Amino acid sequence: MLKKFKELSEKEILALAISSEEEDSRIFGEFADALRETYPATAQMFEEMRAEEVVHRDRLLAMFRQRFGDHIPLIRRENVKGFLQRRPTWLVRPLGVNVARKQAKVMEMEAARFYSRAVSRIADAPTRELLNKLADEERKHEATADGLEEKHLTEPARAQEDESHRKLILLQIVQPGLAGLMDGSVSTLAPLFAAAFATHQSWDAFRVGLAASIGAGISMAFSEGLSDDGSLTGRGSPWLRGTVTGAMTTAGGIGHTLPFLISNFHLATIVAVIVVCVELGIISYIRHRYMDTPFLQAAFQVIVGGLLVFFTGYLIGSS
Repeated sequence: MLKKFKELSEKEILALAISSEEEDSRIFGEFADALRETYPATAQMFEEMRAEEVVHRDRLLAMFRQRFGDHIPLIRRENVKGFLQRRPTWLVRPLGVNVARKQAKVMEMEAARFYSRAVSRIADAPTRELLNKLADEERKHEATADGLEEKHLTEPARAQEDESHRKLILLQIVQPGLAGLMDGSVSTLAPLFAAAFATHQSWDAFRVGLAASIGAGISMAFSEGLSDDGSLTGRGSPWLRGTVTGAMTTAGGIGHTLPFLISNFHLATIVAVIVVCVELGIISYIRHRYMDTPFLQAAFQVIVGGLLVFFTGYLIGSS
């Protein structure tokens, strides 16, 4: 059963403060460890914040031993009502730098609020003085963090971290999304146009295209999600990559399937071909923009592949 804050004794409040500072210092240490390779300047910032929390813990420990001895009751935030539930973001690998910075600010705000409330529950004058000082220090931590950020995130360091962030976005979002879009846009051409030219019925072609798009999306989602867990490659959460890949695969196929909702078969086919050209152009641009592929080279590769698959569907459907 959770205890209410107003039910805590002075001994329990000090014990809670000690465990909270220990937890915060370990979390900042985890942030530093997770970001050290990719974001070294931010990692050093979190390392200095960890050291500050250790100093706070030591001061609280000294006060506790002076008043109550060496035995510290086992009480943590999760045992007391009113604290925010923390998602264990520090365990995620790879860890997003913005997620870590946001979490740190929330921790600082919560710590300052805790000390302000704790002062009203303490009668001992030296303890009240210590808690007041810690509350003031925690309120200044956001400014301290900004100061540490200015100290460590110099222009070259920030440029390096921005480049690292861009590479992570490429690995975790752009590449899986591009793979899905290419697969959905190209692989569904053959069954869609084979059905279209075999039946000359827009509705039949639409159903085949819809089934092919959704089926390809599910297949690609599982294929990408199960390819690796991201722990060694740095490609991020398999759930995220699988979702992005599956959604983009389905979207790539649905794009040229929707025109077959037009009842006039010939008009639907013309619109579908135009949509295919637009899709291939978008894919070529994305490869040029994010994968550093020359636009003409990217367009040639994508268009040749698309045409081969299109004519495969046409020949099979017309035979």
